[in-house]
Order: sequence, then structure tokens, then C-alpha cells
Amino acid sequence: MLFYDQIVGLSFPIFAMALVAASMLVNHAGTDRRRGILAAIVLVVGLIPAIEDFTLPSLSIVVVTTISAVALSTNRAVKGLRLPLTAARQLLLIGPFRLIPDMITTFRSHDLTRLLLTWSIPLAFGLVFSLLFAAANPVIEQWLDQLRPQRLVSSMSFGRPLFWLLMLSLIWPFINLRWRQRTTPPSQPVEPGANQMPPAVVPLLSPQTVVRSLLLFNLLFAIQTALDGAYLWGHAALPDGVTYATYAHRGAYPLIVTALLAAAFVVAAVRSGQEDEPRLIRPLVYLWVGQNLLLVLSSIQRVHIYIETYLLTHWRIAALIWMGLVAIGLVLIVIRIILNRPTAWLVRMNLMTLAATLYACTLVNFSGLIADYNVAHSREAGRSGAAIDVQHLSILGPQALPAVRRSLLLSPGEAGLSRVHDRLMEQQASDMANWRSWTFRGWRLQRYLDTHPLAQKPN
Repeated sequence: MLFYDQIVGLSFPIFAMALVAASMLVNHAGTDRRRGILAAIVLVVGLIPAIEDFTLPSLSIVVVTTISAVALSTNRAVKGLRLPLTAARQLLLIGPFRLIPDMITTFRSHDLTRLLLTWSIPLAFGLVFSLLFAAANPVIEQWLDQLRPQRLVSSMSFGRPLFWLLMLSLIWPFINLRWRQRTTPPSQPVEPGANQMPPAVVPLLSPQTVVRSLLLFNLLFAIQTALDGAYLWGHAALPDGVTYATYAHRGAYPLIVTALLAAAFVVAAVRSGQEDEPRLIRPLVYLWVGQNLLLVLSSIQRVHIYIETYLLTHWRIAALIWMGLVAIGLVLIVIRIILNRPTAWLVRMNLMTLAATLYACTLVNFSGLIADYNVAHSREAGRSGAAIDVQHLSILGPQALPAVRRSLLLSPGEAGLSRVHDRLMEQQASDMANWRSWTFRGWRLQRYLDTHPLAQKPN
């Protein structure tokens, strides 16, 4: 009823709440009440992005918070960062494959056999009586006629039973909770803050090798930084046949990959708790990380130039966000070195930053933002950007309607814009007509459309 052959929206948060509630009711004996309150808070916070708008990031947040809420209230042995990882492994990776083995095990149990034998005779006689009543009463006959196997089979497609089986496999581990505890062999005590590295890696990253690598890397990065300073920030003349947009686009993503490789090298080379570390390593690391930050800023400037020329898209916004995350990761590496923290601390901080960024992104109307920016910076609006891309506005969906209406004022005779406007209005009306596809963002858009009608219907 919620998902099959339906547009997903509000239905997914409702399903998540029903799934967690059913899991808590069935497994109430193993539920910790104090942790259950915290689990409810986690679930509510995770549902907000999907209620705001159903997107892939909000879907992932709901999935993570749903499994975390169940694990938090029923599995007292797992805490911290391991909690969602353990929940994902046992509820999503292993759990769905437990359905058939659990069914076989259940049918082999003597209690179920006795239960089936107890109910077999009443059910058999009940069926006989029902057939007799149907022969005597047309109303009962009509009721039973709705349950005829031929009618059920004719109204069902092959996909529906397959969908039921898939959903039952996904729901089953939440109903029949069975947490598996890992047993790890005893290990040698490790000093706090020390990072263990594979023995084969240690000779490759000797202090002398690290120093020489950092000297060479700093020199290479200095050349790249100088070129970016001349062309991107100093607006020096580019070689013939190369435009600023081409220069910006070709270098943005390789530079980010470079920064990521540099960060990986720093994490592997500079180990906390290392006693024989040369004094020259840390200044060189700080210099190199600083150059990497300049590299990330240059990448952001490159994407900015490209956006000014070819306007805004989802991928370009994603690139800017990703570059910001890389910059934060570089800063965290420096903090980790200064505070002498282990690598696990760095991983936790980056995961927390990524989770907070992903959560914040689910609350931003990127489609509306892109449409507004592209129309405001278009050639029709008197700016230096590209012309209004009607096809791109159509792809952005109903959230682009305010920008489409402003485009109609800039180009009142554009037939393509009128067709896009009518198509998006129909899509918005369809989304709002079905409660399953309702979202808070869509509701806000509908209020805007109702309070800002077109002065003249587009031709």
C-alpha cells in the first residue's frame, strides 16, 4: 500500500516508524527503556530530512537512523561508532538471508506441528460450512467470489509477489531480532595513541624517505600553486586556444584527487607516538598541508569560473561540497598531528563531519537553488552566463517552478518554457494529490504557487 507502484515520499518515514514500532513491540523483553528514549530521538531526527524532501541522501539517513534506533534500544553490547556498522551488517547484510533458514527451522519445531494439527480440523470444517452458506446466501457468495483464486491471480502481476518476498526478507530481521556477538582473540596491549602499521610498510616509510618525499612534494606543489596564482587569481593571459573555463574544468577534479592522495600519505607517514621522528618532518608536513589547502581553494575557484560560464548543476554543487570536505579533512590532519591523536580519532572526526554535511544537505532545496541561480545569471536576465536551458529546468522538477515563472517574464513568447511550466504544474498537482508522495518541501512550494499566481497564463 505504501510503496508498490506508488511515488515514494511521506510513505517512507511512515514505514520506518511502523517498522521500528513493530520491532519494539515484538522484542519488548529485550528493550532497554532508557536507551529506547534516545533511540526515539535518533529516529525522529533522522526522519526530518525525508519529511522535508525524499532524496537519495535523506533515504540513506532514514535507513541509518532506523537500524541505529533498533540496535540502540535492543543491543546493549554495542556502543559508539560500531553501533550503526553492526546494525547495518546484521540487519541489512546478513538479516535478509535469514528468512528461509528461519522458516525451515520453525516448521521443523514440534510446537508448530502441534499447532497446525490443532487448527487443521476447525479450518477444514469452516471451509465446508462457508461453501454451504455461499450456496444458500448470495451475499456470502459475492464475498467469497472476491476471494476466488482466479480473480486474485488475474489482478496480480509477477512483480507484486516478488516485491512481497523482498520486503518480507528485509522486515524479518527487525521482527526476529538476533544479535550476534563477535568473539575476538586476546591481543597484546597497545600503548594509548600508538598507531600499528603493517611490518612491510614500515621500511617503505622510513624517516629519511618521508623527509625526501616531503621536500620533493612541496617543490612540486609550489609550482602548481604558483601557476594557479598567476592564472586563476592574477588573471594572467592563458596560452592560445585555452579559455578560463577549459582551464578551470580540466584541473578541478584531478587536483582534488591529488589532495586526497597527499592526505593519505600524511596519515601513513606521520604516526602519532613515533619517537625517532626527525624535526624536519612536521614543518614540511604543515607546509605541504597548507599548499594542499591552497590547492583545494584553487579547485573551488576553478569550479566557480566554470559555473559563471556554464551555470549551475547538481554535480557542480556536489563538487564544491566535496572540496569543502577535503579542506576540512586536511585541517583535521593538522589538528591530529598537533594533538598527537591516533588515526581512529581522525576517522571518527571525518565521519562525523561527513554525516553532519549529508544531514544538512538533505534540508537544502538544491533544485530550486539551481533553477533560481541559472535564471538570475542567464543571458536573458542581462548577465554574462549562458542562455536559459529549458531542458535542464524541466529535469529539476516542480521545485524549479518559481524560476520557470520568472523565465516566462523574461521570455514571454518562449513556447518551450510554457510547455515545461504546464508539465511541472501537472507533476506538482499529482504529487500533492497523493498523500504517499507528500513532502514538506512540496507543500511549501504549493503554498507559494497558490499565493503567487501568474499574472497571465503562459501561451
